[in-house]
Amino acid sequence: MSTFHKVNIQEVIRETADAVSLVFKIPGNLKAKFAFHAGQYLTLKKTINGKEVRRAYSICSSPSDNYLKVAIKAVENGTFSTYATTELKEGNFIEISEPEGKFTLEPKANKNYIAFAAGSGITPILSMIKDVLENETSSTFTLIYGNKTAEDTIFKSELDALKESNQDRFNLHYICSREQQEGSLFGRIDKAHTNFYINNSYKDTSFDSAFLCGPESMINEVSATLTERGFAKENIHFELFTVSLDEEAVSEIKEGTTEVIVMLDDEETTFTMQQTDDLLSASLRNNLDAPYSCQGGVCSTCMCKVTEGSAVMVKNSILTDSEIEEGLVLACQAYPTTSKISIDFDDV
Repeated sequence: MSTFHKVNIQEVIRETADAVSLVFKIPGNLKAKFAFHAGQYLTLKKTINGKEVRRAYSICSSPSDNYLKVAIKAVENGTFSTYATTELKEGNFIEISEPEGKFTLEPKANKNYIAFAAGSGITPILSMIKDVLENETSSTFTLIYGNKTAEDTIFKSELDALKESNQDRFNLHYICSREQQEGSLFGRIDKAHTNFYINNSYKDTSFDSAFLCGPESMINEVSATLTERGFAKENIHFELFTVSLDEEAVSEIKEGTTEVIVMLDDEETTFTMQQTDDLLSASLRNNLDAPYSCQGGVCSTCMCKVTEGSAVMVKNSILTDSEIEEGLVLACQAYPTTSKISIDFDDV
């Protein structure tokens, strides 16, 4: 369950023409609540044009830093991202959730990590890089980072500085898709680029874990290539920007109504909804303060457990097969398929 706290924006840093970092001032009495693992995210909540909007953004500071920072890149027609990159100022207050997320790295000694990131996918990866370099001096980190141009590269100066101060332990490679840059490969991160680094540059390196963050097409292609190169699937970790629809699941959604029993904050609420609606939207319309963030099936904030009846998810990049078998669903992507369903937001 997400818990929000009102905090002050200590600094707004312009990273690129369309991206900013927000540094939050966390009061001393809340510091323990905002302890996090590298790779986790925060949900930001703000009322924009009279409507409450929530969005999830990965933490890019190190768990060892004495501040908390997220990066936000404006996306086309993005209500929150546009507001954040043009309107938010130092000194403003905003509500943020306590850290969440399963895409994490906990550094261990004598490990070799590799990451593939595209665009703003660098955000959780940067936190991981810092954590490894600061806290495990016997481990290495290799980053393959794709962007349109050098000017569009979020955190480029910070990454270059990390490379300069960690020559033996941090390997940094840029790929640009819209310009030729000296020392950088051209194009998008794909099978050919992945093979180039794994089979050539690092043919003598045994990587223990790979972390991928970016568009679904990139993650699918890189994951498949790494598996072909001998990586165990359990050592390939990823976080998506967006998830494509499961057309088979969509075909299971039918016209009809469902009686819904919701357990939330130890209180039970019953209402009736259309089966063509998702469980989260229906819960919110019935004045329940259900937890949510991205509403796109790429975070786990709205996770709940189906204890009676059944539902089908049209998007899912978070829950494992075993978790789904336990009855867990993402409420924002779950549509009821029975005339009665009970869901529990507390028992997750």
